Amino acid sequence: MSVLVEFREIDPCEGAPLAVVEAAIVDLWNEALAPDMAISNAFVRYNLRPSAGVRRRIFLACADDAIIGVALASALHGEPAVNPHGEGWIELLAVAPVFQRNGVGRRLLSLAEQWLVAAGCRAAQIGGGLRPFAPGAPDTGVASFFQRHGYAVIDTVWDMAANLATYHPPDGLSQTPCAARPAVPGQEQMLLDFLRREFPGRWRYEAEMFLADGGRISDYMLLWTERGLDGCCLLTFPDSVRPIERFYPYRLPKPWGQIGSIGVSADRRGQGLGSALLDAGLRRLHDNGVNGCVIDWTTLIDFYGKFGFERYRAYLILGKALEPERCADRG
Repeated sequence: MSVLVEFREIDPCEGAPLAVVEAAIVDLWNEALAPDMAISNAFVRYNLRPSAGVRRRIFLACADDAIIGVALASALHGEPAVNPHGEGWIELLAVAPVFQRNGVGRRLLSLAEQWLVAAGCRAAQIGGGLRPFAPGAPDTGVASFFQRHGYAVIDTVWDMAANLATYHPPDGLSQTPCAARPAVPGQEQMLLDFLRREFPGRWRYEAEMFLADGGRISDYMLLWTERGLDGCCLLTFPDSVRPIERFYPYRLPKPWGQIGSIGVSADRRGQGLGSALLDAGLRRLHDNGVNGCVIDWTTLIDFYGKFGFERYRAYLILGKALEPERCADRG
């Protein structure tokens, strides 16, 4: 193709006008993927919000003043428990179909990788950042592009889904004395203390970010035993601060909901408390009218299957060690 393509770099934290970029991300992503993974401007705007310790760069490919390709890279500093291997993330990469197979995607990938190297990242992961567009590459064939440029499949994870309109708790739920209730204002510090003790990595960081975004503390379910707080899980409702569209529930019946990041104290695992907490969260979603429910980013197929959930969408976790000479294309 003889059209001159120009590449630009934008720091979204520097106050640059992003409305045109947001619209381009939406258009390019939606062209590249099926309608059941469509995103909106509100979705993109949420994912570009500032996050503690996170730096981001947007790389644009432009032709005749039109944006024909985009990549988004992010790096986290000061949080070794969240990214212990020093990884950064390439959150998205999309190129208009007419410009594909002309080196545009390769160049965008290289620019994103080079920026991650300069930001001190030792590895790159496709997707899975702190405000993820997806946990990894959707298992629709797009992974092959990244594999050609040195990325290896590390794992496969799943979104699972169920219709809660007919939800019934499974047999054999724990008889261990416990109670699961929505958190109430004033329990924020208690929640964070629990997460810092039991889940000091990503779940703790995400809770801090959720509260900083103005998220409702009551979106968390807390599990209480005789000794105090011993578990929590985060729910997403149609009006939660986290857009429900981030979990791509479009093939499910409305209203939509989501449940995730569910865990109990290490010394209380294996006693059925996690199942009791999950059941309480699902019953709460059901009682609030939610039908289509997603449990995102999991490998616990059998555990969630007991509650009526089935595999909904697969993602490939792709990673690559980063060295300057191994970037996709030094250009």
